[in-house]
Amino acid sequence: MDAQVGNKFRFGEKIGGGSSGKIYKGTDIQTNEEVAIKLEDRTTDHPKIQRESKLYEILVGGTGIPHVRWFGVESDYNVLVMDLLGPSLEDLVNQCGGKLSLKSVLMLAHQMIKRLEYVHRKSLLHRNIKPKNFLMGMGRHANKVYIIGFSHGKKFIDTNTHQHISYRENKSLKRTGRYASKNAHHGREQGRRDDLESLGYVLMYLLRGSLPWEDLKGGTKRQKYEKISEKLSMSIEALCYGYPIEFASYFHYCCSLRFDDEPDYAYLRKIFRSLFNREGFQYDYIFDWTTPKYQQCQCSKELAHVIYRSLIHVRPSSSRGEQSEKKSMIISLVGHVSLIHVRPSSSRVHGSYSRCSISFISTSVRCLSPLNPTDLSCLRASSPRKRV
Repeated sequence: MDAQVGNKFRFGEKIGGGSSGKIYKGTDIQTNEEVAIKLEDRTTDHPKIQRESKLYEILVGGTGIPHVRWFGVESDYNVLVMDLLGPSLEDLVNQCGGKLSLKSVLMLAHQMIKRLEYVHRKSLLHRNIKPKNFLMGMGRHANKVYIIGFSHGKKFIDTNTHQHISYRENKSLKRTGRYASKNAHHGREQGRRDDLESLGYVLMYLLRGSLPWEDLKGGTKRQKYEKISEKLSMSIEALCYGYPIEFASYFHYCCSLRFDDEPDYAYLRKIFRSLFNREGFQYDYIFDWTTPKYQQCQCSKELAHVIYRSLIHVRPSSSRGEQSEKKSMIISLVGHVSLIHVRPSSSRVHGSYSRCSISFISTSVRCLSPLNPTDLSCLRASSPRKRV
């Protein structure tokens, strides 16, 4: 295949893949913007990318819905070009030690319920809810949750009759069993309630770090059957044991819905919002994976300021020994902070910048160790004091 797609996008490195194809990072040749390029072999028995692109057209303009840049056929592949997004919730769970804090899960839940509400308002079912299909944005959208992976999506309102699709049984499950609803395991036609139940399993996975019935793939058919039986027989209370009662309330509500019922999404958000407020959390968009960066940035801004002050106060009139000592100290610290870039916000307060972006380049493995507090104190001590 050529290194370009549609004469508009250039291929980069491979960044993912799954049953529906391979995903590459790419670049818009005209704007130089980064994009995601999804490829699917045209000879596949059950092509999904074209179907997925049509569902994205229905969802276009929604918050947390990636923008489709291009769809077409290139060489032997069906190609879908979309906005490049950040890491998935699966990636972030692994990055954060295998589970997330209650605060992070509740902030995510609020957005994830909203994403499903929007999808359902467009008369679509997702039917493959899992952590890998929820991604965070990039740049100024880094705190926004995006929903992707509509290759199993389906309209639940009949285009001709404008009525809800009929309830059926003996349906096969062709996707991730770990987060599938119990109705899906029983072969029943899925509705909006099933997307929400699957979302509940995702939230419990993020909170617990695992689900009791992992791994549903199993080594043999018998083992797989035993795992599914364990999932189907487990009560809501057993799954949510040791966690706030609001999670059990969420599942009980989902299970109370009939096949064609419209869920009360505001009620579900209210359940978790009440818990959020009771715990005294602040909706500050500081997630588990952003906290270390936040702390590092605060420390680094202070360090950058100290280095700057020290640099401007190395005067020719200083003794050669003093200049040499201070220069060595500064070089040592610059080994930790090799590039300091201060970006002003839209407004300045008392002449100081309120936002700071600091990039780090480690000169050696040793530089990855925490900074010695005495380095800062030495620099402060050597900086001239203000005259009174």
